[in-house]
Parts: sequence; structure tokens; C-alpha cells
Amino acid sequence: MALHFELVTPARLVRSEDVHMVVVPGAEGEFGVLEGHAPFMSTIRDGAVKIYRTAGSEFESIDVRGGFAEVSASGLTVLAEHVEG
Repeated sequence: MALHFELVTPARLVRSEDVHMVVVPGAEGEFGVLEGHAPFMSTIRDGAVKIYRTAGSEFESIDVRGGFAEVSASGLTVLAEHVEG
């Protein structure tokens, strides 16, 4: 099973892919999202979104500044105010 992950800014779609897990820098602490996670929304703080392509793999890190994260039946969407790089 895979989690569909999208990372977007107001200007563009940065990523849209199926991954194993994503760790998001939530406003109240980091949280990990796997396929089948319960739906919820959270604000995010400045920090690194960590993307694990497969179970047991090293993560890829993308720095974001502010925004929101939404987990739904269709996956995880992170709307960041700004993405570094």
C-alpha cells in the first residue's frame, strides 16, 4: 500500500507521488502519516517535511515555511506558504 502525497505552494505543484510515509512539522509537533491514517487538518510550522519512499528507506527532506496539512481518504496534501529550493 502507498500514501498519495502532494506538496503545493500558492504558485505551483511541487510534488505529487505515492510514498510509504511522510513526517510533517506540525504546529504542535511532528506527526507521521501512513496510508489509511484518520482524516484531520493541522497548521504546520517552519521545518522539514521528511519523505520516506519505501519502508526502511532513508528520508528525503524538503524545507517548508508555514501552511496547512490535510489528511483525507485520498492521501496527504501539504499546502506550504513557501518551499525552499
